Amino acid sequence: MHFQWYPGHMTKAKRMMQEDMKLIDLVIELLDARIPLSSRNPDIDELGKQKSRIIVLNKADLADDAITAMWEHFFKDMGYYVVKTNAQKGNGIKQINGIVQEACKEKIERDRKRGILNRPVRAMVVGIPNVGKSTFINSYARKACTKTGNKPGVTKGKQWIKLSKTLELLDTPGILWPKFEDQAVGLRLAFIGSIKDEIMNITELSLELLTFLIEQYPQSLIERYDVQCETAPQCLEKIAVNRNFIKAGNELDYERTAAMILEEFRNGKLGSISLEKPNSEKCHTFMNGQ
Repeated sequence: MHFQWYPGHMTKAKRMMQEDMKLIDLVIELLDARIPLSSRNPDIDELGKQKSRIIVLNKADLADDAITAMWEHFFKDMGYYVVKTNAQKGNGIKQINGIVQEACKEKIERDRKRGILNRPVRAMVVGIPNVGKSTFINSYARKACTKTGNKPGVTKGKQWIKLSKTLELLDTPGILWPKFEDQAVGLRLAFIGSIKDEIMNITELSLELLTFLIEQYPQSLIERYDVQCETAPQCLEKIAVNRNFIKAGNELDYERTAAMILEEFRNGKLGSISLEKPNSEKCHTFMNGQ
């Protein structure tokens, strides 16, 4: 399969984000903890290269804890502040205020020396589609958030959210990047739902996921579907039989089975699964934009 999805609105969103970088002190970048590298938009590095950066490994509850710990070390070694969260349940959110203050302490100190007191840190929240950005913002802001006006950005359709006297967030649309140099990146993005299912062959996508699970997490298939298999097509067939997914003509409904497998993976019903590990050569190549 070939993976590419870059609708026109993403080009506009990227231009707007570039303009709004002038207004902010900090970039809070949400990644999916199951694919921290593949869910990083390389354009963000260029857009936010002069800004402090916090990496949020969201959906950490869906990822393999041991591998997530490896990613935490990797990003910290790259010089980023890192926090892992489950925004849906609010886990890890309380840590962020302290990290924001730490990441922006030089800016806060500069303001103090200039006699500028109580100017809030302005942070831009960025992330690719379906990484949980809206859930993160809602969890972080709780019910105390208010839109703030009289700032560039509001009139351009984005949302400033005042969390407190010391912090304001600028929400931005989720954007991908124009071309996936490595199609494995596109595959992982499709697995987690960041590329629209409507443009994908769901059965093929599910077979790719099953191939990975057979190699890396066979126990998840045993525990969820009571199947052991050597190949993905064999696995898909066994799961269809076990779930009694039959369509007209008494044929197995592979498409329904494939869609269910993808949905259950995305919802964590197959257990805590990470799709990639830090690999020094590939990671540093990606991080350096080469």
